[in-house]
Amino acid sequence: MREIEGGDERRVGARFACDWRGRVAYPVRFDFTVEEVDEPGLMSGRASGAVEGAGTWRLVEDEGITRVTYAWEVRLTRAWMKVVPHSVLAWNHDWVMRKGGEGIADRLGTTLLEAR
Repeated sequence: MREIEGGDERRVGARFACDWRGRVAYPVRFDFTVEEVDEPGLMSGRASGAVEGAGTWRLVEDEGITRVTYAWEVRLTRAWMKVVPHSVLAWNHDWVMRKGGEGIADRLGTTLLEAR
């Protein structure tokens, strides 16, 4: 992920170029623009490119553990993506999300407890 624009003081309007590659060797490239930030518990934004739609992250602390929930409502825009079996896309997506969660946990010096 590479930052394209910084956005305002809360990062609203920040734009990032994302290039994801999973276990199945196809790249997914899209831009993500932050549309809402309500610290410390919410960030949402819009994707455009290989996937188009919106995503929202919610963070909730419970007994010293932070649970992060990510809702991602996008549609595929590339013709080749529409012919790959859904089960392959879902499996690959789950792998990418788990690896992302592990990477964030590692960067924060903690452990990913669960990914679903």
